[in-house]
Amino acid sequence: MNYQHTVAERFMRYVQIDTQSDPHSNTFPSTEKQKQLSNILANELLQMGIADAHVDEFGYVYATIPSNTKKNIPVICFCSHVDTAPDCSGTNVKPILHKHYNGNDIVLPDDTSQIISVEKYPYLKQHISNDIITASGTTLLGADDKAGVAIIMDMANYLMQHKEIKHGTIKILFTPDEEVGRGTEKINLKKLEADYAYTLDGGEAGTLEDETFSANAVTITINGVIAHPGYAKNKLVNALKIAGEILAALPKKLSPEATEKREGFIHPVHIEGIAEKATIEFIIRSFETAQLKHYENELKNIVEHIIKKYSECSFAFEVKEQYRNMKEVLVNHPQVVAYAEKAYKRIGLTPVNEPIRGGTDGSRLSFMGLPCPNLFTGMQAIHSKHEWVAVKDLQLSVDMLVELVKVWEESV
Repeated sequence: MNYQHTVAERFMRYVQIDTQSDPHSNTFPSTEKQKQLSNILANELLQMGIADAHVDEFGYVYATIPSNTKKNIPVICFCSHVDTAPDCSGTNVKPILHKHYNGNDIVLPDDTSQIISVEKYPYLKQHISNDIITASGTTLLGADDKAGVAIIMDMANYLMQHKEIKHGTIKILFTPDEEVGRGTEKINLKKLEADYAYTLDGGEAGTLEDETFSANAVTITINGVIAHPGYAKNKLVNALKIAGEILAALPKKLSPEATEKREGFIHPVHIEGIAEKATIEFIIRSFETAQLKHYENELKNIVEHIIKKYSECSFAFEVKEQYRNMKEVLVNHPQVVAYAEKAYKRIGLTPVNEPIRGGTDGSRLSFMGLPCPNLFTGMQAIHSKHEWVAVKDLQLSVDMLVELVKVWEESV
């Protein structure tokens, strides 16, 4: 594609804006600072000539590139999230462009103990002599998902500059709070008016994901018996200690650190409390939705077995649905993935279809009536100080999106 890409420059600007979401906030978005990037994106889209670009009260960015073909083409939406994960600091991100990567380990300057090694990240070998972007060693980079954001923005810039490319109506959607599982909570689908969607939230170039975990959250509340510790003999039953017993009894074979590929898991993510009352929060994951119930029963049996030893204690076991495997929807809309595969091949990539050991906004969007697979961005080592992305992958993703809108137009 004969085009001076803007994706790397945009990406390096966007990652410097702190947009970390907060899983313990009750507001929406969970952090007001996410709106700073949303406003910047809407203004840049307006400057491109996309007249309806705007940010709503919840921090979502909506924009439309109108159809320029006489054909009746389904409306396609491209979606990425502006927030970064709570797992690692996103404050004062300093992106570094490593020109013509030489194949050696990358030592990050602000914390030289942080080393991005070829041994740990063998995908680096595919980018020798290419440009690499990393953070400086004290924060995450934010490629998840500002890589996706920058790719969509550069695609929009290209299409607005090349009106000769025929395409149907294209919707752009940027969401807050995806990293805390709330990215679709306030989406206005009537305003969006899309028929199908693609999230730009994937990894290596060529990966195409149409399957995610199904996911539930479990909160266990343990009610102990409080007493003054000086006079507690045969009276005090410490809820924190019971919580510790529950954690110690979890089956190691069902932990994230012991599972891979299509294996599910039971994972404690948060614990808090006092001697009288404690809570443990879990996430339960499986590619088979029915398997979630089996995992929940296994967890509940562990809790019941332990609580039985303490006759004066009780517990509550609360399950909340988080998202479901998008494959259950996409199997009924095979053209959505097939057209993406065709676009990959047009830019010289062999599509690699694999399940996501996680979820995306596309998981929920699919079940909200907007079938939505996930496309590659190049992001690597996400949610960590080792996060990196190759400029070549960013540019390939932009080229792929341009081909994808052509494929949809040609297929009608």
